[in-house]
Amino acid sequence: MYLLVAAGLSLVGSIILVLRARKPTSMEAGIQEFSRELRALAPDGAGRRATDRPGREGRAG
Repeated sequence: MYLLVAAGLSLVGSIILVLRARKPTSMEAGIQEFSRELRALAPDGAGRRATDRPGREGRAG
């Protein structure tokens, strides 16, 4: 009987952990994750546009 209770508690705990650790699947969550990855990969000062960089003044294009 004690083993069944322990196994049941382990199963319930495992299900809770799996549900809490799963990734969100909404479209908005995917967009936010992609945006975070882009910010992580961007070099310092990436908030500026390419035309705002020094040395780009006066160039067409």
